[in-house]
Amino acid sequence: MLTKKQHDLLIFIDGRIKETGISPSFDEMKEALELRSKSGIHRLITALEERGFIRRLAHRARALEILRMPGDPSPEKTIATAPGAPPAAATAATLAKPVRQPFSPHVVAGAFGGERKTPGAPPAADMTNLPVLGRIAAGTPIEAIQLEVDRFATPAAMLQSGEHYILEVQGDSMVDAGIHDGDMAVIQRCNDAPSGDIVVALVDDQEATLKRLRKRGASVALEAANEAYETRIYGPDRVNVQGKLVGIMRVY
Repeated sequence: MLTKKQHDLLIFIDGRIKETGISPSFDEMKEALELRSKSGIHRLITALEERGFIRRLAHRARALEILRMPGDPSPEKTIATAPGAPPAAATAATLAKPVRQPFSPHVVAGAFGGERKTPGAPPAADMTNLPVLGRIAAGTPIEAIQLEVDRFATPAAMLQSGEHYILEVQGDSMVDAGIHDGDMAVIQRCNDAPSGDIVVALVDDQEATLKRLRKRGASVALEAANEAYETRIYGPDRVNVQGKLVGIMRVY
């Protein structure tokens, strides 16, 4: 049901489009309906659009399209057809309205193949189970290396030649070298290492520690990577290298 003003405006727009091929301007509509402002025309246009009588065409000036006139069936109404018959011809209003298609996401299928793996994670075939020989102090030397207490899967690419084992780091004296409390230190077993390497050093055959090895003449220095800890210097007969660090693994 249209108000008189809505009805009059619709008739005026329809007549102007049939006469000139374009819809009238807001000024022309305001004068034809003898309104004082364009805001009144805007409200009437909005009301006609909401009721399905007209449609504003986007990105075009003075672009109004008549969808139906008073007395025409509502675009929401459908025309019944006999079973098996083709659909009845759509009304002009139906043809004029864009059809909203159901949303369907566009998915690009990749030929990934196989099961999903974490980026950077080595395949199981490239893992080696290494023995965990207890804890190693990255601070004041504590206990000596123990017997095997566990085994830990280790990337084969991290390993070098020879025998390897793992020690759990305890302490914070090597934090500036990126070695933190709780890290799993992968050690290549050896009895000597170049100066500057981080090694497992057994002091006085009793205490094991993880430190940077510095050779100073006949003396051996075990250097921390934390200013809170001092470098300890020993005679060569007091320090035995048990291996050198080749990797760190961290579990979060």
